[in-house]
Amino acid sequence: MSAVLRTEGLSRSWGALQAVRQVSFSLQAGARHALIGPNGAGKTTLVNLLTGTVPPQAGDVFLDGERITHLPQHLRVKRGMTRTFQITTLFPGLTVLESVVLAICERKGRGASFWRPVARQPADIDEARRIVRDLHLEPEVDVVTRSLPYGKQRLLEIALALATRPRVLLLDEPAAGIPVGESAEVFGVLAALPREVTILFIEHDMNLVFRFAERITVLVEGSILVEGTPQEIAADRRVREVYLGEGSQG
Repeated sequence: MSAVLRTEGLSRSWGALQAVRQVSFSLQAGARHALIGPNGAGKTTLVNLLTGTVPPQAGDVFLDGERITHLPQHLRVKRGMTRTFQITTLFPGLTVLESVVLAICERKGRGASFWRPVARQPADIDEARRIVRDLHLEPEVDVVTRSLPYGKQRLLEIALALATRPRVLLLDEPAAGIPVGESAEVFGVLAALPREVTILFIEHDMNLVFRFAERITVLVEGSILVEGTPQEIAADRRVREVYLGEGSQG
């Protein structure tokens, strides 16, 4: 497989704090890749650098071989890189279907047209229904977002991200705050997404990481400690010492 997203020597500091240090990382096309590490390891900062939320002080980011280091966030989204955040940002007064249709209209540059009668935009409705079906949200299609259980809201957030038609989907703790049974459902849905969508996710729950990730990168003090398959990571003595042995730390 080829790398759809990669970095070379990526670095970011705030004063004396070196949040990300010379990170060279590759995300293979179609991957289900986890980014883990202790609290303060630099995981979210690295994702911020990938998405353009903060600029690097050194190094580069490449998407499909194109240098995008200084490309604004919205243009990275147009090129196929979409991120969900640890705290959901949804449309509380809209139904599930309306929310996804609105995201599709925004992608097409005609968000204002969302308020036209539904019958005038059948293609958008059909696409939204496919996304809703893929994320197992059909029973909630007419439910107002604010009334959804938290786990369903996280699935809707992912649906909104998919409405941008990403090739790379970056997930910041998609199971945060979700009961154990619902978090497994969220990851099960993610695992079933087509391989055209490459997934990099930050997650604290090691059971979920080892169940769903095919490759894992361990970040410690802003640097990559080790990368490998779940089996290789679980067997690595350094990982057990600095991370896995710390219980729920992450």
